[in-house]
Amino acid sequence: MLRESLLLNIGPCVQDVDAPATVAAKGIGRLKISGEDNDDQGAVSGTESTITPSVTPKRRLDVVAEYTRHQKTRETLNLVVVGHVDAGKSTLMGHLLYALGQVNERTMKKFERDAEKIGKGSFAYAWVLDETDEERSRGVTMDIATSAFATKNRRFTLLDAPGHRDFVPNMISGASRADVAILVVDASTGGFESGFDGNGQTREHAILIRSLGVRQLVVAVNKLDVVGWSEVRYAEISARLLDFLISCGYLRDDVRFAPVSGLKGTNLACRIEADSLPELASWYRDASDSSKTGPCLVDLLDTFTMPERPISKPFRLAVNDYFRGGSFSSANSVSVSGRIAQGNVQIGEHVVVIPGGERGSVKAIDVDFESQEWAVAGDSVVLMIQGLDIQHVSVGSVVCAIERPIRSVTRFEAQLVVFDPAVPITNGFPALLHMQSLNVPVVIHKIIETFDQRTGEVMKRRPRHIRKGATARVELVTETAVCLELFKDSKELGRIMLRKGGETIAAGIATLLK
Repeated sequence: MLRESLLLNIGPCVQDVDAPATVAAKGIGRLKISGEDNDDQGAVSGTESTITPSVTPKRRLDVVAEYTRHQKTRETLNLVVVGHVDAGKSTLMGHLLYALGQVNERTMKKFERDAEKIGKGSFAYAWVLDETDEERSRGVTMDIATSAFATKNRRFTLLDAPGHRDFVPNMISGASRADVAILVVDASTGGFESGFDGNGQTREHAILIRSLGVRQLVVAVNKLDVVGWSEVRYAEISARLLDFLISCGYLRDDVRFAPVSGLKGTNLACRIEADSLPELASWYRDASDSSKTGPCLVDLLDTFTMPERPISKPFRLAVNDYFRGGSFSSANSVSVSGRIAQGNVQIGEHVVVIPGGERGSVKAIDVDFESQEWAVAGDSVVLMIQGLDIQHVSVGSVVCAIERPIRSVTRFEAQLVVFDPAVPITNGFPALLHMQSLNVPVVIHKIIETFDQRTGEVMKRRPRHIRKGATARVELVTETAVCLELFKDSKELGRIMLRKGGETIAAGIATLLK
């Protein structure tokens, strides 16, 4: 059994603080995941067409002051949707986007006709987010799809992550950019158990997003209509999941549950009427006012609180996609997309790409599919940078402030929480290092010590191996240079994951760069 509770605080001394596409929903784009190659044209991203010319400011802006002034209209939460492969994530979120008016009636009808033609009529809403022919024919999400939507109190950038075990690295890429999450579970008979028991993806996804820093979570208990909106089934699933999530480090008050049907659209964007669905309304009531039915999914999303944004720190943008050209297309201009990890940037600012030290100037900024003059930590952006050679940009590069760039290293120390590897971890153990959208081969060069995660007391120095559930300090050596910050300086750029043989074997934080 995994010691999931270790993920609350990975170390004893370091605390975890914290143009639209031509079809489908407004602003939906496809982000390229590491491991794919860009051709010379670089036309790989669904976000490429969205970046538009902006007017270069005549004077340098005080971005922190501008953000403070416009904070209410600019605050955006990055929301990742995760869950087992058959939980119905894409159908649920596609139907939600449709209910919120992000997909027009004409487009939705087209999806329904096209899905019926290939005998997959129930997949129509999933096609809002599953854009490629392969995803639609296989009926599974393979890549990260993005969209933007708003509720009464919040703006969201949506990241729909793959649920299939084969695409967990892509899921990690999406979750690494998330502030909050929806965990979708299948309430049908045997459906929840297949995702939760044994090595189901429900467990792995919940552990991964927590160890990547996600604290606030809504659990969408999907397909409850299949079991007649059973209160007993809902209570069983909620109780089992809540116990597990608390053991992973989530706080009880940060986890919310909602009974939904993604296919029928029930309890997604609006509360149910008592007389329209009495089998659900009879027991699903508002805890603060029993005369009302319980909150819908959107109501619960509105309760998420905004994390503190490190907007005054040196600028960092981890690249998860890039392509040639953009608004100011030229032979030496490149557009890069990603989420700003910290700091701020504005048009006209000079930046540097690490590794490599290539320099350029920002000519246009696209924030959540809208042209802006500046952007801050937490924003999902596309930057058009003039003066860059695309050969010197890659997935995993970090665009930085010239004055204080990030370090690029091949050797560093980390504090690891070990899950359940198939074989013991010893000196020389090879694995894949995952951070942001990057994954590179890595070797655990040296096991320095194991210690008690609660007290910090060293259990054994220079042990021969790391046992399951242990916490250890190790030295790692990567095959190629990676951009990394100490966890104490950057929560987002100081986290790592280790995978081996298709399984996540450890999560950790960087403690020393060499």
